[in-house]
Amino acid sequence: MTRMLSALLLLALAGLPAQAKLPFVKKAQALGFAEIKDCKACHASVPPKKGGEMTERGKFLVAAKGSHKAAEVDLAWLKDYKGK
Repeated sequence: MTRMLSALLLLALAGLPAQAKLPFVKKAQALGFAEIKDCKACHASVPPKKGGEMTERGKFLVAAKGSHKAAEVDLAWLKDYKGK
């Protein structure tokens, strides 16, 4: 019983980093960006790593964050993204 509980706990914790920004996916979809299905829309690696490689969309959002001098990415900026 203890082994099974430990295994389940480890599996649950292993999934946390990949789900840490799941609200971003939901918010992007709510803003009308239905093509964004998961973290791979912006991150090249799964689970995403802070400072890790980004897709073109992710690079766009990081650059927009810098140009807006924002503390966090605003997914509304995706309206200006011209890539695929």
